[in-house]
Amino acid sequence: MLRIKKIKNRGKRTMSYVRDENVDRKAKPCKALTSVLKKRSGRMRTGKISVRHRGGGTRRRYRQIDFRQAADKVTVERVEKDPNRSCFIALVKDKNNQKYYYLACNKLKKGDVIYTREKAENNKGNRSKLKNIQAGSIICNVELYPDNGGKIARSAGSSVKLMGIENGMAQLKMPSGEIRLVKDECYATIGQMSNPENSAVRIGKAGRTRNMGKRPQVRGKTMNAKDHPHGGGEGLQSIGMPYPKTKWGKHALGVRTRPKKKASNKHIIRRRSKKRK
Repeated sequence: MLRIKKIKNRGKRTMSYVRDENVDRKAKPCKALTSVLKKRSGRMRTGKISVRHRGGGTRRRYRQIDFRQAADKVTVERVEKDPNRSCFIALVKDKNNQKYYYLACNKLKKGDVIYTREKAENNKGNRSKLKNIQAGSIICNVELYPDNGGKIARSAGSSVKLMGIENGMAQLKMPSGEIRLVKDECYATIGQMSNPENSAVRIGKAGRTRNMGKRPQVRGKTMNAKDHPHGGGEGLQSIGMPYPKTKWGKHALGVRTRPKKKASNKHIIRRRSKKRK
């Protein structure tokens, strides 16, 4: 449920956050399933910045997620908030009391039982092969290649629609509208990913963004001409060119970055745009 902060100052006037009753906010992460996450502030080993606008932020530990969900039957102990990703995660336990972290589906709660089988029941959270899932179902955490772990639809609220299966290949419709083929031996989780209201959250103030490890961005048109192709001029000026450029002079918008000779291009039936077939 999306809630708005009480008005105490200007920063909190429009700030909002997600409060889910199934999420245990006071729970500490399982120490055996966490590791140190060293910050590099977007820098390479040489110390040069390779990714801009990163740095600072609160300390956090990485939660080791089992994207394959290999255990046959597990029980959800609690649902937690992971600071490293937008969706919620679930701490589960199998019959041998071995604990794992799974990506939580929407409306998953404590005490639910999750099955991972070649042909599992069509219930939320269960994981099954694509060939045994009913056509038209909403799925998430889908494998691109068999036994390689979930790669598709892992962010908050994301999901993929299973259009059908033909000649050993499953047709998946992405949120972008792209339709691609995946082997029907791949596993997928039934349901939508948790925290669907994440996209509606309002940050509210700059300090909250800095706590996430994001540094401020400066528009190119406000820079000097030597620092950016959009820079230079006096006062509020346009970029002065037919198309926007990056800081290094390359096209910034509408450029296809996918390699033309990539092997998996043959598995894409329809691109996001009808013009790009």
